[in-house]
Amino acid sequence: MQLPFIEPYKIKMVEQVYTSTRDQREKWIRESRYNMFNLRSDQVTIDLLTDSGTGAMSDRQWSAMMMGDESYAGASSFYNLKNAVEEITGFRFFLPTHQGRAAENVLFSALLKEGDLVPGNSHFDTTKGHIEFRKAVPVDCTVDIASDFEDPDPFKGNVDLGKLERILEGNPREKIPCIIVTITNNTAGGQPVSMANIRGIRSLADKYGIPFFLDSARFAENAWFIKSREKGYEGKSIREIVLELFSYADGMTMSSKKDAIVNMGGFVAFRDEELFRKASAYNIVYEGFITYGGMSGRDMNALAQGLYEGTSFEYLSSRIGQVEYLGKKMRDSGIPVLQPFGGHAIFIDAKRFLPQIPDEEFPAQVLCVEIYIEGGIRSAEIGTLMADRDPVTRENRSSGRELVRLAIPRRVYTDNHMDYVATAVRNVSEHASSVRRGFRIVREAPILRHFTVELERL
Repeated sequence: MQLPFIEPYKIKMVEQVYTSTRDQREKWIRESRYNMFNLRSDQVTIDLLTDSGTGAMSDRQWSAMMMGDESYAGASSFYNLKNAVEEITGFRFFLPTHQGRAAENVLFSALLKEGDLVPGNSHFDTTKGHIEFRKAVPVDCTVDIASDFEDPDPFKGNVDLGKLERILEGNPREKIPCIIVTITNNTAGGQPVSMANIRGIRSLADKYGIPFFLDSARFAENAWFIKSREKGYEGKSIREIVLELFSYADGMTMSSKKDAIVNMGGFVAFRDEELFRKASAYNIVYEGFITYGGMSGRDMNALAQGLYEGTSFEYLSSRIGQVEYLGKKMRDSGIPVLQPFGGHAIFIDAKRFLPQIPDEEFPAQVLCVEIYIEGGIRSAEIGTLMADRDPVTRENRSSGRELVRLAIPRRVYTDNHMDYVATAVRNVSEHASSVRRGFRIVREAPILRHFTVELERL
């Protein structure tokens, strides 16, 4: 008999899981104005709000932290990270930042101006926010098949090259400062982008003279999907695939809180030295000196080690396998989930789960609340609330999707926890028809409202 797959690690330290009653959870979510971000961590039993910065670091990462060099300039920890970034990604020039949105801020400060167009694949919330804050326009060129939640297409995160070329061909070169593609495509359900698609984008970028950047928070997971699903890559290692992936780009942003498995950190990397020097000025203004960029030396050491661990095939197989495990449990219970399953999260189709709740009453947020009340599970809305308002008309935008994202932290929960989550969601489905109304907004910020929004029941 073939031996079963096991996690490529063992547990050295544990943290208590908080339990609560249904009455307590109903009180807490009401006091939080029905916003998952307002809940305290000790009011949450299983936290699937995000996989960003919530992973468990390894013994080697903790050891590396003890060796952190806290010198203001030229710390050895910076050079450890620089060497890791160049070895893993191939980029010579990089700037450390405290997290991914900081990397976006530095890059877009150097590139964007009012009226620009930034084509890509389903820009995520902070990316879109940084673009629109500068009065530029994100243009979604994702393939149409991404909207079909049940289609088995293996690369539903891809850019539609026809859509992209129409944007590049139909606008002046100076109006398009860059193309930015997210790997994996979070908004489309953690769906990967194929290597063939990346090559096609590179070809169009060369044809029209447009720089091409990768939003690379989950680049290693994307490489695992390429190895597993794309013909010709079965025999290549994850790091070989990663190097090829980045060889087609002019630069990258990175929220290292995902695939580098750290609690804080990020960076932006460049192929062009001139753009690196231009961005360095913004790094100093917003983040700190160019050899620490908002990070402590110990955090840079942990990040460097995490880049190596996060590109291990064995680790990625375990991580993505756990996501698939939860997805299969949910699908087998009749829960409408996006397929094929993504690399970091399971996405529930709230429109099918709660068809009686209209988009303007935020059905995905309603489902998030119901799941929390049922089992103390915190999740995230990817729908009309996150889509925010149109920056010109100030009308609510509909993304066409109402998704609940169950993002699984790395090396944190066991499959027993996944069983608990699947059962809680199934329990909610059994009384879903009794949920008759949604929410209205009481208070919201002018941009990225979902982080701090306050709601009330209708």
